[in-house]
Amino acid sequence: MNSCELVTFISTLACAISKDLSNDEIVLLAAIFTQLGDTLATIATQNQICN
Repeated sequence: MNSCELVTFISTLACAISKDLSNDEIVLLAAIFTQLGDTLATIATQNQICN
């Protein structure tokens, strides 16, 4: 999958996930996924530095 296909997939997935959710639920999911991404980035950085 190239970068443009990945961006399209992620946007489509976001639309599908949010389709039947309230705005409050969408905001909560956005915060959860942001924290997940930040935590994964922290883990990857620590692995890179320590290994």
